[in-house]
This record gives sequence, structure tokens and C-alpha cells, in this order.
Amino acid sequence: MKVIILAGGYGTRLTEYTNDIPKPMVKIGKEPILTHIMRIFSSFGCENFIIAAGYKQEVINDYYKDSIRLQKEFPNLEIVDTGKDTMTGGRILKLKHYFNENENFFMTYGDGLSDVDLNKLKKFHDSHGKIATVTAVHPSVRFGELEITNDRVINFEEKPQAKAGWINGGFFVLNYKVFDYIKDDTTMFERQPMEKLANEEKLMAFKHEGFWKCMDTLRDKILLEQMWNEKKAVWKK
Repeated sequence: MKVIILAGGYGTRLTEYTNDIPKPMVKIGKEPILTHIMRIFSSFGCENFIIAAGYKQEVINDYYKDSIRLQKEFPNLEIVDTGKDTMTGGRILKLKHYFNENENFFMTYGDGLSDVDLNKLKKFHDSHGKIATVTAVHPSVRFGELEITNDRVINFEEKPQAKAGWINGGFFVLNYKVFDYIKDDTTMFERQPMEKLANEEKLMAFKHEGFWKCMDTLRDKILLEQMWNEKKAVWKK
């Protein structure tokens, strides 16, 4: 299956890096998080990548097109300039011509890592026959979580995953029909399209209890870097 990766935003919460490069090009270890994401999909046999670029898209293009090693690793890689100010839905819509009618495809964001089983995700999507499947994950707790009994702290965990509640973790499977739910460049996929799909009972959730992390801030970047350096990168297949 083809894979869309949204990589065109400004990354305003990570300006320590994104003043110079787009967020998907921020490195974990020696390589951009975008490479890590593509390798997750490659490990499940996905070879066709379409990068929906925008802000500083030339950085992405130059990095992958100038490397013979990366060209060999990702021979079917398309980097498409979908506009600097296009919203997430608009970026997806601009790639419609890459797909055949009724084709299913993966879609994810250019800043999230996970050990989600993509084969199980695809099987789940195929089983229900709806238009869209979103991977649901437990959110990370903003600060250390305290477990308290009789005013005494009996357990402390530094930024664990919440034990209740689900959020959008990216790693979608979408059907070609999803393009009908996106109006234009100004459409945020997470707003009207997903809300309408949910209201029409055409959006399903694949619950993932394992690792998921979004690189939204400098602290997130440092935590992922630490995991990589300590050989605890569970997203690596």
C-alpha cells in the first residue's frame, strides 16, 4: 500500500530547530525522524512513499535526492510541494491523483513514532469496510503522574502513558472515498472531515496499547534521542 506522510507544517513548538529546517527533518540519532517513520512502514513491506511537503520543502528534497544510499533504500519516494500554508486536509487532497478509485492507503504525520503493528491495522480496516481507520493511542501525561493513597505518594511515574482515554495517534488507513470529505486547501483533516466521518459512522478506531510518541517539543525530541542512544528505540523493527 502507498503511504502519505504529512511533512509540510511550520513546527512552531520546536523553533530551536524549525527556524532552519522542517520538523520532519529534525534528527533522532543521526537521521531525520522522517527516515525513522519510513523505516517503520518499510519493515511491513510498504515501499511507495508520498511526502506531502510545504514549509522548507527544498530541505527534504535535497536531503533524499542527493543521497545515493537513501535513493536505494527508498526507491519509490515522491516529495510533493503541497504549499506552505495548506492545512492537513488540503495536503491530502492535493495527492488525490496518485490513487485509483476505491484504493486504500496509509497516512500518518511526519513527527510520530510507534511500534504499532501495521499488518494488524490494515487487517482491522479491511474487516470493517469503512472509509477511515485511525490508530487510537493513550496520551502522554504532561508531567509526572502521582498515585496517592491517604495523602501519601505510593507511586511516581515520569511522564507515563495515561491509563485511560484515547487520542489520535496518526497511522491511518484511508479509502479513496475520503477525498470527497475534503473541501479545499483550508480544510484541517482533523476537524470537519473526521467529524463528518464519525457522525456518519464511517470512522473506526484501531486501539494501540503499545509505544507511541509525538515529537512536538524540544523535551519530546530529547526523550526520543535518549531512547535511541540507550538502544531502547522500540519503534525500530
